[in-house]
Amino acid sequence: MAGRGEIPGAVRGGRERARRWGAANPWAVDIGIALLVQAAMTMPFVLPRGPELEPATWPAYGLTTLTVLPLVWRRRAPLAVLLAILAASTLYKLALEGPGQPLPYTGLVSVYTIAALSPPWKRLATAAVMVVAVPISVWLNTQSARELTFSLFVFGAAYVFGRLQDARQREHRIEAERAAARERARIAREMHDILSHAVSLMVVQAEAGPVAVRAAPERAEAAFEAISATGRDAMVQLRQMLGVLREGSESGSAPREPQPDLSGIPELVERVRASGLTVTYATEGGVRALPPATGANVYRIVQEALTNVVKHARARTADVRLAHEGGVLRVTVTDDGRGPQAGSSGHGLVGIRERAAAHGGTAAMGPGPGGRGFEVRVLLPVPAESAPSATEAGR
Repeated sequence: MAGRGEIPGAVRGGRERARRWGAANPWAVDIGIALLVQAAMTMPFVLPRGPELEPATWPAYGLTTLTVLPLVWRRRAPLAVLLAILAASTLYKLALEGPGQPLPYTGLVSVYTIAALSPPWKRLATAAVMVVAVPISVWLNTQSARELTFSLFVFGAAYVFGRLQDARQREHRIEAERAAARERARIAREMHDILSHAVSLMVVQAEAGPVAVRAAPERAEAAFEAISATGRDAMVQLRQMLGVLREGSESGSAPREPQPDLSGIPELVERVRASGLTVTYATEGGVRALPPATGANVYRIVQEALTNVVKHARARTADVRLAHEGGVLRVTVTDDGRGPQAGSSGHGLVGIRERAAAHGGTAAMGPGPGGRGFEVRVLLPVPAESAPSATEAGR
């Protein structure tokens, strides 16, 4: 059963690699298409022919090649290519009368290209040309309504397929732009969380430094060490985020470290404690190992919630709890500060909601237990196959 799932993925991967190669080598693609059309148009010249049919001569074959050659420039000047093909085909019909073709291959490729790549005025010009050229071609050939109907159908189908290809390419471009916008928003949110957390802690510790220097020099030394550690940690995380923007193009660059996860929360709590806030941390119900993206998301949620406490709550204590309840991870950050303030729903709290929603969860903010302080409550679904990790003791 696994093999069945792998085959479509391999096919999609091969198709995507072929598409990228074609986009990077348009001349090679166009030459290949011209050679393929030439091979198709060679068939009537090499297959056995009855004596009642037109002879397959070298001059006729050379003129057939002349109708194919313009396809090499089909992307650069599609309308001019179509006119050149029509002129060469008319000359072939009037001057040599060689073997006929079961399909107008060159004209179909040219009409498809114009429909897929050209602006509206060129498409309208092509329609006008074909309305005149197709009846003339049928009149020079069989003068039958059947051929006229068939020719109009195949050229119409080529045009429709070209328009569908254009719509598909535009959809791919729009989706790529949306994906890029989502990635930029994600990186901006990550950098906001990193900088907001680090700067908030450094400001609090720096403000306490002068007082500690006069009253307790040993505490001042610890505060300065905490400022240094917070700054170094922020620089490491910023380098990780900026490494995403390099797209691996720089040779010899250092490998990126993984994003923080649940294992980094105790260290995060210790850094916040160094600012003077009393923080407790506990896990309940056998918190499970999470996928990397979800683990990093939980870390950022706790980080932003604690940053909000340090910046706005004027709290003395805060409590961080992670609890696994069935298939849901509950993240709660509570403080004893001044509670929710009017107009306090800034980028940090909005970011928490966005992070929760991005992983199929929910986030709520409001007064803490008994209406005292402030509480952030986040519920995130956890994959059922995640293995439980060792329950950490309350800190």
